[in-house]
Amino acid sequence: MIELQEAQKAVIKQKGDYAVVAITKHGVELARKLGNSFQNADVYYMSKFEKGDEEAKDIQLFTGSVRLLLPSLFEAYKGLIIIISLGAVVRMIAPLLKDKKTDPAVVVIDDKGEHVISVLSGHIGGANELTKEVAAALKARPIITTASDVQGTIPVDLFGKRFGWVWDSAEKLTPVSAAVVNEEKIAVVQESGEKEWWHYGPSIPENIKLYHSVAEALKEKPDAALVITHRNLSEEENLILHNGVLYRPKVIVLGMGCNRGTSSEEIEAVINETLEELNFSKKSVKALCTIDLKKDEAGLIEVVNKNHWEFIYFTPNELNSIKIHDPSETVFKFTGAYGVSEPAALLYSGAEKLALTKKKSGNVTISVAVIPY
Repeated sequence: MIELQEAQKAVIKQKGDYAVVAITKHGVELARKLGNSFQNADVYYMSKFEKGDEEAKDIQLFTGSVRLLLPSLFEAYKGLIIIISLGAVVRMIAPLLKDKKTDPAVVVIDDKGEHVISVLSGHIGGANELTKEVAAALKARPIITTASDVQGTIPVDLFGKRFGWVWDSAEKLTPVSAAVVNEEKIAVVQESGEKEWWHYGPSIPENIKLYHSVAEALKEKPDAALVITHRNLSEEENLILHNGVLYRPKVIVLGMGCNRGTSSEEIEAVINETLEELNFSKKSVKALCTIDLKKDEAGLIEVVNKNHWEFIYFTPNELNSIKIHDPSETVFKFTGAYGVSEPAALLYSGAEKLALTKKKSGNVTISVAVIPY
């Protein structure tokens, strides 16, 4: 809990590059939504709107005036996403302004989430691109007033952020960004993930080409690459990352059943082992799904909270609505469902088939699906 008082600097726990700040009931819901989907975003809101899961989600609560919190955030973060009226924000940040080369990006959202406004450091600080990404995530209208904001290309560090995509490494963000801005030959390789990522202009620039596989892109010898996949690349495929950024879309769904009292350590060990066998990245896991009888299973809850995954559970009737490979009368006797891990993964993912069909390991049963787009 951050207790804000006059003449004291707020002590914050910064983990990401962006801070999302809210002080109203509706603003809190918007902040939580952005916190779930934006990579490297820390969420702050007033303690009176506490929901009980803030510690698990690394959300920071504060008491007192938000005006006293902003100086610390302004100094620490690359960008601030503030869900407060524009006039109030302008008055609060005015004393903090130093230079357009060092001031963070500031974006303001109205309380209904209808408009996202670029307020400060539009170009150098990246507020204009941040505005577009936030607006796309909220299905809101981006408001950008700088006349020169007409380039219309991919912001490499924000690419896919509204979908929850994360990158494997930030090492090549700067050179790849330079290649994109300088209109060099860019390859976008997409094997999985949301397809509706282009919203930067009327059409994709001619220097950016789309490919379905890394091998296909490598033949064209691009100057830089943006690779979107849940797979771990082979040694040969890794050549494309010489000047490339690897993005992990949230597409992997884990269906899981376990014996009562199974430890989180055993559950996570099975998950890690299974993903390694499939050659899948753990960063692409979106959800862990099970039967509603397991909604209070401590080991499962610990694993999803630790990894910031969605925790989804279905009724036996919902699970039985999915045709599975090997229905079990024994499982039905104890749970009312003919299977748990298989139908749970299929039901949530919407996939027609599983990437892994029911693997039993110790006290854990796991199935894996990939969300099709």
